[in-house]
Formats: sequence, C-alpha cells, structure tokens
Amino acid sequence: MEKISFMRILFLGDIVGKSGRIKIEECLQEYKNTNKIDFVIANGENATSGAGLSSVHAEKILENGVDCITLGDHAFDQNDIQKIINDNQKIIRPLNYSEESPGRGFNFFNCKSKKILVVQVLGRVFMKKKFSDPFPLLNTILDNYKLGRKADCIIVDVHAEATSEKMAVGYFCDGRASLVVGTHTHIPTADTRILPSGTAYQTDAGMCGDYDSIIGMDKAEPMRRFVKNQVSGRFVPSSGEATLCGIQVEINDLGLAEKVKPIRFGGLLTLRSPE
Repeated sequence: MEKISFMRILFLGDIVGKSGRIKIEECLQEYKNTNKIDFVIANGENATSGAGLSSVHAEKILENGVDCITLGDHAFDQNDIQKIINDNQKIIRPLNYSEESPGRGFNFFNCKSKKILVVQVLGRVFMKKKFSDPFPLLNTILDNYKLGRKADCIIVDVHAEATSEKMAVGYFCDGRASLVVGTHTHIPTADTRILPSGTAYQTDAGMCGDYDSIIGMDKAEPMRRFVKNQVSGRFVPSSGEATLCGIQVEINDLGLAEKVKPIRFGGLLTLRSPE
C-alpha cells in the first residue's frame, strides 16, 4: 500500500538572543506559508540574553508562529519562566529533569486532526549537571504512546553535547519516532537522513542566531577565555543577522519520515542549491 505524506514538520534549532528572535519574527510566517508547514517546534533555551527563556519572550515566539518550544539545561535560568510553564502546555522542558521540576517533559498537540507528541531529553555526557538516564524514560514514553496507535507523529529533541549520545538516541528511537534531532551545540551537522526503520534524524539542528560569532556569542569574551584563560565578563549574544537553522520533515500516514532536508535560511549560513 502506498504511503501518503500527510504532515510537514519544521524543527528549528536553539534560538540565540535578540537576533534569533528577530529572525523568527521577520521570516517564520512567510517560510511556513511558502513551504506549507503544518507544525513548528523551536528550541528556545538561549532566547533570552543567551541563557534561558523569559515568559515575555516565550509568548512572543509562540505569537510569531512557533507551535511548541523545547528548552534544555538552561531551562530555568530565567526565573520568571516558572510563572507560566505549568499552565502553558506549548513549552516542553527536558523529561529527565527531577520530578519536582515545574512543567512537563512531553506533551500532545493537535494538528490536522492528528496527534503530535513532542518529547525532550537531556544528554548526560560532558554535561555539568547530573540528570536522570534518558533511555529508560524515553522507552517508557515510546511504549506507552506507540507511533501509529496513540500518536500519529512523535518528535524527540535530544539536547546534548556528545554526538555519540545523540546518535545512540536516534537509533534507539528508530521506527518508534518520526523525527529525532539534536540541539545544544549550535552548529548544524551534515548527517541529515532517514534511519533504516524510517525515523528522520540530524545530530544537531544548529542555531537560530548570528554565525559571525562563537556559538552565537560575541567573540571577544569566549576568545579571551580560550587564548588568555581569563574571565572578564559574561557571554553576550552576537547581534548580527541570524540564520534560521533546522530540519524539515514530511511524515507519512504511518508516522514515519518520507522526506527530510536541512534548513539554513538567511544570514551567513544560507543554504543554496548547487549550480
């Protein structure tokens, strides 16, 4: 039986600072309309001053066309996000935070009479904080809400440092999720593909931020720390034109990926077709 694509998903990597937020505001709605995008997820954990997400910026990002915001290890760096995260079901924090943490690590969304499940987990390799093992938690979610039965589409955001850990999550979820995509390192990887059992995958989506920078930050302070081993201030997001980086996936009626491509739109990293 021929599989029919019924849903087009856009996942955007970490929004970094004001330049990333501006690019979302200026370009996302037009991109959605032009490319007939049904549902948008964006990682927002660096959207406010490069560290965390304020309640004001969360609401603005959602107003500008994002349907779901995922977070990460900086989820609660902006304290006021806790005012809205329990009530705003469009914001997802990592599943393997402590059970006492506010908010939720997964949630369902309705789109075109279908149910989309968005899940986020944190990696543990090279992370400064200690988090619960993501694999048994993911396994429970994927067993309880099986693709094609209780969920028509499942998207997993793996917020992690190590490429090996992200790839392990990808293969762990292959055939059980529609898309597994990494965030956190802010650099788009060149391994966009569909895994053997039908799950779309990319190790890191990149960032929605200014790439004339060091991972989205003004170069001066991180350069000083690398070259002189001196800390003289906090990291400040770079303010040049941002590139929207992410991954676009077409999902079939089985909940698996039919087509997938990387997205790099605007700014220094605009993805151009070969001549």
